[in-house]
Amino acid sequence: MTSPRTPRLLARAGEFSAVALRVVRQEFPNDIRSTMRFPGDFPNRPADLYPAFYGCLDWHSCVEMHWLLVRLLRTVPDAVPAGEIRAVLDQHLSGEALEAEAKTFRTTPSRARPYAWGWALTLHHELATWDDPDARRWSANLVPLSAAVTDAFLSWLPKQTYPVRYGAHSNSAFGLSRALPYARDSAGSGALLAAIEDAARRWFSTDTDYPGRWEPSGADFLSPALAEAELQAALLPPGRFRSWLDRFLPGLAGGEPATLFAPATVSDDSDGQLAHLRGLNLSRAWCWLRLADHLPQDDPRVPLMRAAAEQHAEPELDQVSGGHYSVEHWLACYAVLYLTA
Repeated sequence: MTSPRTPRLLARAGEFSAVALRVVRQEFPNDIRSTMRFPGDFPNRPADLYPAFYGCLDWHSCVEMHWLLVRLLRTVPDAVPAGEIRAVLDQHLSGEALEAEAKTFRTTPSRARPYAWGWALTLHHELATWDDPDARRWSANLVPLSAAVTDAFLSWLPKQTYPVRYGAHSNSAFGLSRALPYARDSAGSGALLAAIEDAARRWFSTDTDYPGRWEPSGADFLSPALAEAELQAALLPPGRFRSWLDRFLPGLAGGEPATLFAPATVSDDSDGQLAHLRGLNLSRAWCWLRLADHLPQDDPRVPLMRAAAEQHAEPELDQVSGGHYSVEHWLACYAVLYLTA
């Protein structure tokens, strides 16, 4: 797949893959979450519970950084250390490791809901749609974990009366967007697709004049406004989406709300919550591109969206590596999401 951003991806793919290969194998520090049911009910080390996704400080970051490795190996294989990536994926995505991951997930499914869930299905979808012998094997190994994640979605979505509109892991729209391609393309996932479509309809179909001027919050790595719009763009027919967007963010053609078009300022990369704002800039850029792709190219909002994407993303591409671990353990994922949009 090629895009106007492919040369930038080729130039940085080696750097991004080097960061990912390092952090997915870095077990400590680790922000492990495990509900203790009795005294001593806690793992000795993260890899005891998460033999595949023990790195990257936390489980969801490790899952998404494995997606990054697969995405780079699939899209720009000659620009990355393909043999080393395949070796790491062979180790981490083994049948034994992923069976253990599925068992742990069924015990404690609510961590980083629905963010981690969506990224797990994104990883599986990336592998399942790639015509590669190793990818087919890794995809088959992921079936138990994806089944557990799908069951969790199907249990949770009908009970979730209201969406979560934070700009972090609990954001409802982004989690559904990450799960949507898997739900559409995987055999036997029709129930998941129906549940996603039903939830989006209940939560978002009547939203109007969204207060995007209130963004960003201080620890956002997602834009609640743009994440919701991106999900609706993926779900609605083109004409219905344009009408919905007209009502949802009526000032876009005039560059309003201005706060959505202005990149966030990051004051301290060593503070994990403040460092989230680097991800906000890249995830906004991805959303702007996705929205522009779902509108007619003569729509006056499209040039503004594409310009906003560049303005948000380009400075952040220099921040992916060489800085604090609060940034390095996850930011490259959003750089690749943007560059391969």
